[in-house]
Amino acid sequence: MISKQQQKYVQSLHNKKYRTEFKQFLVEGEKGILELLNSEFEIVSIFCTESLKNKITNFKNTIVCSNAEINAISTLKTNSIGVAVVHQKTETEYIATKNDLTLLLDGINDPGNLGTIIRLADWYGIKTIICSKNTVEFYNPKVISATMGSFCRINIIYKELKEVLIDKNIKSYGAFLDGENIHQIDIEKPAYLIIGSESHGISPEIEGLVNHKITIPKFGLAESLNAAVATGIILDNFFKIK
Repeated sequence: MISKQQQKYVQSLHNKKYRTEFKQFLVEGEKGILELLNSEFEIVSIFCTESLKNKITNFKNTIVCSNAEINAISTLKTNSIGVAVVHQKTETEYIATKNDLTLLLDGINDPGNLGTIIRLADWYGIKTIICSKNTVEFYNPKVISATMGSFCRINIIYKELKEVLIDKNIKSYGAFLDGENIHQIDIEKPAYLIIGSESHGISPEIEGLVNHKITIPKFGLAESLNAAVATGIILDNFFKIK
């Protein structure tokens, strides 16, 4: 059973102000919590049903709650399984490496898009995503939920993108509507892939630092693609054997 004080504290973490102040965040639902148990994140407490508690063998501070109690502390509409309170990681400084590909996100505002992009990065084995300072907060509950557990395996860094792109030893490829056909170019690796905001694309400041403008060719009448969908299509082309 959850106490009123515990309930109030968990509910406070729905708000970015308190996530920032207390340096903690929420992971919700069975899949996210089970993934969390095998990650480097430090768990504070888990509030969950008896059935989920029986699957948790390597963490002691687990409080069994009713479905109604879990619903009351969750940000999700349909979560009656569990909520974990977790310490945020200390953000690491980005050091350029010879990784095949690093994702740079310029002003991604939609939590669902960021979460899906993190999940895509995990699928393609990308370890680091660098976000502009105006990209949505990584610890937003909607972001964490949309990653389906992939947040555990991706290093997220918030940094001025121009400071990263100043390194001309790594080629940069930016997604634009008027770029070169992604199906017809050879990608030089290591590389940066830059994805712009849903509304405005890559900002003019960053556009001037991009080595190669690329695009997904259009065959129909849609005006544009969702940022996460575009990222998935481009990543698949980046990793094709040519």
